Amino acid sequence: VAGLDQRYGWTSGIPLTAQIAALVVSALGYALVVWATASNAFFSQVVRIQSERGHSVATGGPYRYVRHPAYLGTILYELAVPVLLASWWALIVGGLNVGLLALRTALEDRTLQAELSGYDDYARQVRYRLLPGIW
Repeated sequence: VAGLDQRYGWTSGIPLTAQIAALVVSALGYALVVWATASNAFFSQVVRIQSERGHSVATGGPYRYVRHPAYLGTILYELAVPVLLASWWALIVGGLNVGLLALRTALEDRTLQAELSGYDDYARQVRYRLLPGIW
């Protein structure tokens, strides 16, 4: 979408300062994903309990603040990159991706609470899934 936007000039007027801020936010989002991945030995793209590896709840690193920090980092990245690429239209796609990530977060959280020992206690200690103080 961003490429089509650039080719046909659908978006105009995104200031360079906004693009620079978006670059910083996208880098922070990416760094949060890397930190979350490094902090969770059971991190996987597939939601499943890895009982063969002694799956336990990750509570260190960014998992001290939110239960799904990699999704938060991905959301930051998804919302920042369209601005970085100077495309308001691509931001619509990013927004749709954010909605899908929020849905995945809720479904994953439900699965972990039902199937992963200790996750209920962790969810009581770390109350927020994605946004501290909000959700």
